Amino acid sequence: MPRSYFLATTACLFLGAVSSGLAQAPAPAAGQPAAARPAAQGAEARPAGGPARRPALFLKEEWAQNAKSDEHPVTQESVANSNVELKLYGANAKEIALTGKAGDENNPIHVWTGLCTSPCAVALRDKTNMADLSGLARIRWNIKTSGFHQVRPMVKLADGSMYVGDRADVSMRDWLYSEFSLTDIKWMKLDPARVVTTGNLVDKIDLTKVDEIGFADLMPSSGHGAGGWSDVAQIEVYGKPVSRTAGASTQQYDHAPR
Repeated sequence: MPRSYFLATTACLFLGAVSSGLAQAPAPAAGQPAAARPAAQGAEARPAGGPARRPALFLKEEWAQNAKSDEHPVTQESVANSNVELKLYGANAKEIALTGKAGDENNPIHVWTGLCTSPCAVALRDKTNMADLSGLARIRWNIKTSGFHQVRPMVKLADGSMYVGDRADVSMRDWLYSEFSLTDIKWMKLDPARVVTTGNLVDKIDLTKVDEIGFADLMPSSGHGAGGWSDVAQIEVYGKPVSRTAGASTQQYDHAPR
């Protein structure tokens, strides 16, 4: 048998087998292109509830300057949100200042730790609700720092315990917005009187009922000029509200807030 005849016969048999296999393949449903089948199968494997939903804005604070627009101790009058209470912690908490000017992106209204000669912290407390900061809850703030200072998230839970996170934001060159999820943070217990960490680092804490939310600067500051301090301007907290009247009172303090 000639070699060319053998090769031609083999090719015909192969093409015939392929055509038969394609003819036996099930046809796509009416109105559904074949290319859509893999996507449909993948969709069936997804959780019935779909993707988790991001919580809405729970609290926002941009601070309120006085008539002089000067530097002065931060007080409750410095809080622009009428439904939010200010809490200050640390031996020199009364030295935490408010400064800056409205509408000035180079010097926005902000809290400044520069006069704290020991560690200090600032927290905000919604009068009506605690916050559920679990899941996709997050914080967004505008900060600036000097020296080796860092801005760290701080929370006070419904049982009165306070924690500071291993997340540390730094921006020595300019004002910078940072946004982060609290679920990814590890925590250390915080002594609110001294604003120092105690105990060991823990992977998880119960963030479903957070009484206060703020930041801590764990280093003494150097005063005016370059050296060491933290600035915090706008703060946004995204989480689910938890009514304070739905459970036990959250007014439990190891140390009275200032």
